[in-house]
Amino acid sequence: MRGPHSPGSRADGDPPLELTSFVGRSAEVAELATALGRARLVTVTGVGGVGKSRLAARVVARWASGGPAGAPGWGRVELSAVRDPQFVEYAVVEALGLTDHTTRLPREALLEHLAGRRALLVLDGFEHLVAACADLTAELLRELPELRVLAVGRRPLGLAGERLFPLAPLGEDEAAELFTDRARAQGVPVADGAEVRELCRRLEGIPLALELAAGRLRALSPAQLLRRLDDRFRLLTGGGRDVLPRHQTLRTTIGWSHELCSPDERLLWARLSVFAHSFDLEAAEYVCSGDGLAAEDVLDVLSELLAQSVVSREETPAGPRYRMLDTVRAYGAEWLEATGDAGRLRRRHRDWYLGLATLCELDWFSPRQREVAARVDAELPNLRTALEFCLSEPEEAHLGQHLAGSLWFCWVGCGRLAEGRRWLERALELDSRYERSRLKALWVLGYVAVLQGDTVAALRALRMCREQAERSADPAAVAYAEHRTGCLALVTDDMARAETLLRSALDRYQEIGELNSNVLMGQVELAMTRAFQGDLPDAVRLCEDVRRVCEDHGERWARSYALYVLAYAAWRDGDAVHARELLADCLGNAHGFHDLLGTVLSIELLALVTVTQGDPVEAAVLQGAAGRMWPSVGLPLFGSAHYNAPHESCEAMAREALGDERYEEWVRRGARLDRETAVARALRKDGRPLPALPAPRGPVPAARSGQREPAASPTRKGGETAG
Repeated sequence: MRGPHSPGSRADGDPPLELTSFVGRSAEVAELATALGRARLVTVTGVGGVGKSRLAARVVARWASGGPAGAPGWGRVELSAVRDPQFVEYAVVEALGLTDHTTRLPREALLEHLAGRRALLVLDGFEHLVAACADLTAELLRELPELRVLAVGRRPLGLAGERLFPLAPLGEDEAAELFTDRARAQGVPVADGAEVRELCRRLEGIPLALELAAGRLRALSPAQLLRRLDDRFRLLTGGGRDVLPRHQTLRTTIGWSHELCSPDERLLWARLSVFAHSFDLEAAEYVCSGDGLAAEDVLDVLSELLAQSVVSREETPAGPRYRMLDTVRAYGAEWLEATGDAGRLRRRHRDWYLGLATLCELDWFSPRQREVAARVDAELPNLRTALEFCLSEPEEAHLGQHLAGSLWFCWVGCGRLAEGRRWLERALELDSRYERSRLKALWVLGYVAVLQGDTVAALRALRMCREQAERSADPAAVAYAEHRTGCLALVTDDMARAETLLRSALDRYQEIGELNSNVLMGQVELAMTRAFQGDLPDAVRLCEDVRRVCEDHGERWARSYALYVLAYAAWRDGDAVHARELLADCLGNAHGFHDLLGTVLSIELLALVTVTQGDPVEAAVLQGAAGRMWPSVGLPLFGSAHYNAPHESCEAMAREALGDERYEEWVRRGARLDRETAVARALRKDGRPLPALPAPRGPVPAARSGQREPAASPTRKGGETAG
């Protein structure tokens, strides 16, 4: 469901709206755009396959390019793959590209992010989550007067002030235009004649039904299509087309398309229904093969389903992927249940994604970190489905704990701490015969709680992990528990305890031969304790060693945090030019991995370097931009006197140069920058113009104080082997 379009911006690599395949509906586009300009909540309803999502996409494109009132931001949330109502808010946060490391609820983060912004939120495919979506939508509209919501589903939300926009099937002319357009796409041009018109009438102008029918044109002529369709309708209903409800027409058309498939095609169609949202070829070959369908035949059979429009192909940052529309998937799922093979396919699905998570965890400590991030992002709906399967079967509890623990780099590194904590806590509520899986889930839960600033929960989980690990003689789990406890001591300014714990954990890692991004970050955190205690040469030595190991292994993430410490040391030594070079490298990586903690730390230190180089205005702007980010991370600069010292030094120099009033004004202007713009300013090249600043609009609310957040601890680690 990932489609991050945060209000006012677009995510890197995100494809433009797909409009080239849109045929007809010009009048509906105009009417819906007008309705959206007059009402704050508009719900497009209609039978599955009637084209609701495509219509919404066309209207959003108009909105994004100017809309009824300028050029506001927009975000689309696809909810079809969300099964648990508790995860609706997480889905919205994710779709808007928000990163929030705090313990606050996702709804709070949404309200803060959207406050004062003119924005359009599209909720697509909500009909199975009506109560949760209605509750969230009602509060968002109540608290955010500039927000509009476009809901897309088969039924209304049922809220006061909701304007319904029922979408009818295509008229005869537009239906014929769509059918002939899809026929040309199949390489089989057909004329708009009597047979095509009769097909369109029989299919009642439902776009999905028309596309499925057009998908058969490589094998059948329009006349043959018409005869077969006529026979099937008469067989199923015993009457003429005038008595067919549109829902029955669509189901009949899908069933007719299903009958025209070969046995292998029907079998693969049913088995593909176990995937949530989308899948890649390798997953399909593993999950769907066997018992009548060889793995080497899956590609050929899938190609036929693609040709028949049963499956569609899409390009993503993770490579080519495939998906079925919900209506088509639901039909296949019914057939899968009828075969009695659903349980086996769900276990194979779980096995594949458990293996994928394990492989991605190991690959994190490699040059493939960015590929891993893109892959996990694309597979998140399937990983959630696998987790749900494990946690709903008592005998699968240990696998659920292992999967939730193995995904620690996803929860921590991809801004999904709150969701990860929910999965981990659910997994740990279950009894498990396998202590190793439980220990991993415990130390990962402790890690997540540390990052969220929940000291009590973190200490409880880490203490429990260590005690149980010592009883079961698991040295790796002891090391991870000790490491995270040391990290917590670091951010609470207990440098002596932090150094003792971190050194001990690093010794334990060395004894058991553990080397990965997490181990290297323990060394970076130890370097911070040395720097804060005044031993800059030792801090530099430790981080240069981390830098060398990272470059040997192609690792970028731990390296970026080592560069942060080296930049801090360079600034302390008076070399602002070198400090800026190091921080630019650090920030580029942090932002590329969507890590908010690394991003805001780099911008804070860049502000100090900037004022040192004689630009107090830009330093104040960067401090304002960082101040806007901190509420999504936690307590600004962790509430740490050590981390706060450079910030205070920067502020003092900028205030002295600008005066209080001008300093505060530039901070306010910086606080209005979104993250993309702020990073672009911080990473500017010499001689290139800076991104424009927003015009003054009055005071910006002060950032809220959050919980403590661990210092110099990345939001991505890699290659864990504990558990």
